[in-house]
Amino acid sequence: MKHIMKCPNCGIYTMKPVCPLCGGKTEIAKPPKFSPDDKYASYVRIVKEKERISRGLLKK
Repeated sequence: MKHIMKCPNCGIYTMKPVCPLCGGKTEIAKPPKFSPDDKYASYVRIVKEKERISRGLLKK
């Protein structure tokens, strides 16, 4: 089964493990599957909150 891949360097989507445009290594484009037992969820929430505060979307 093939996946849609994305090059982090130039942003092009492809089905190949190597970007045809820049030759960089591609990554799977879809986000990881949600899990309620995610051991890193608290860290993700902290990072997202800090990002929203820095953008002025939340007040601390």
